Amino acid sequence: MKELNRLIINGGVLSPAELKYICETAENLGLDAISFGSRQDVIFPDKIDQERLVAFDKIQVVEPNKTSTENIVSSYVSADIFPSTSWLTGDRYLYILEQFKHNLRLRVNITDPKQRLVPLFTGHVNFIASEHEDYWYLYIRLPEWKKTQMYPALIYSWDLDKIELAIENVLQEEPETIETVFELVSDAVDTNNRTVDAPLEVPFYPFPYYEGMNRIGMDKYWLGLYWRNNRYDLDFLKAMCDLCAESKIGKISITPWKSFIVKGIPVQTKLQWEKFLGKYGINVRHSMLELNWHLPVADADALSLKKYLVTNFDQNDISTYGLTFGITNYENNAYYFTSIVVEKNKQPKLQGDFVVRDTYNLLYAKNFDPNTREYVMHVQDVDMVELPGLLMELSQLYFEQLGTEKEIEKPEANTTKEKKQEIVYQCNDCLTVYNEVYGDITQNIEPKTPFENLHDDYVCSLCEAPKSSFKKKVLIK
Repeated sequence: MKELNRLIINGGVLSPAELKYICETAENLGLDAISFGSRQDVIFPDKIDQERLVAFDKIQVVEPNKTSTENIVSSYVSADIFPSTSWLTGDRYLYILEQFKHNLRLRVNITDPKQRLVPLFTGHVNFIASEHEDYWYLYIRLPEWKKTQMYPALIYSWDLDKIELAIENVLQEEPETIETVFELVSDAVDTNNRTVDAPLEVPFYPFPYYEGMNRIGMDKYWLGLYWRNNRYDLDFLKAMCDLCAESKIGKISITPWKSFIVKGIPVQTKLQWEKFLGKYGINVRHSMLELNWHLPVADADALSLKKYLVTNFDQNDISTYGLTFGITNYENNAYYFTSIVVEKNKQPKLQGDFVVRDTYNLLYAKNFDPNTREYVMHVQDVDMVELPGLLMELSQLYFEQLGTEKEIEKPEANTTKEKKQEIVYQCNDCLTVYNEVYGDITQNIEPKTPFENLHDDYVCSLCEAPKSSFKKKVLIK
């Protein structure tokens, strides 16, 4: 991967014309295929003559071994086809992505917590939609930080680019805490922040099946396409872009799983699309056993290991629905974002012709949910032949524990579940909530500060209404 060229694709969204231009560029450089990366970017899967790239100035290329430019990951690909936050439509994503004009030095994620296709926390700067329209939680993990920390304010949709750029600019200060970042960013830019009044809740959904032709509403379809080797034929892609133009489809979305989705296929063109796929011999019904794997790009060993493990699952008739798997190695510094991780170990340095077989570690996410960001070591230093049985063991463990926490919380017959009450104060003008648990860091009010202890000149952090406009409310949970 370090030796390959990456193409920046803002939010994993591009038009058919843009994709066709990329394909024509790759063709002129002597390639016959392109690949997709885990950050929804496009990758040239073979080495090319770097000097010839200068002629193609319509694409933003990151040359091998260059890490100065990063890509935005977004869950636009999930909008309208998978569970989503009500206000976060496809159009809203596009307006937000359009803000980002500068070359990013940090990895940015812009995601909906109610979808499972795109990871939430794999960026340095992670914007996650809240229930408040046009407001986002912000979770930061700067390159030198070991843990992700929550920014103590909700970010307005039209401030996302401004906030991210300000965070890039404070990196020279080498901030070590989220409080320091907040102070430096607040001093640098004016924003329309909102007080955090509730913790982020990320519901658990099984990993979705994202391939094939699927209906949207009454008169549209979406198509997911996946190729095993992640080498997408240029002739096929160019013809598909022409068909998108004929079908008046404006956007193509790349997933983090080395695949892509075309949304908005008109019902009257469905047969035309099916004929097109048949003409090129495209398989659109791979097993879920294959679709839920994350592999490094252009890594033949990882692809071979995946095939070996998937074949074993298939022969043993094992279900992995809802789970995701990743293959990584000791050189990979990327954050995990799959339910189960197969980690290849570094071989010891030995003298002579002595050969040592590769060994692996197996890790799994807490509750098998990668959004917990907590991983448990299952086994260490095992041989490849042991992996299928151990992965089947983990798969069975996943299904045994699936839903057990919710079942435990269910009240027994003839009993009433105890309800918890929480006191908050709500602004009558804009409905912003002051929650004593969180305080109001936008006005330097520490968590656990009672509302009665606020100064009389306290105003709403959003609309600046006076303290007298807040009314006491009782929340029943």
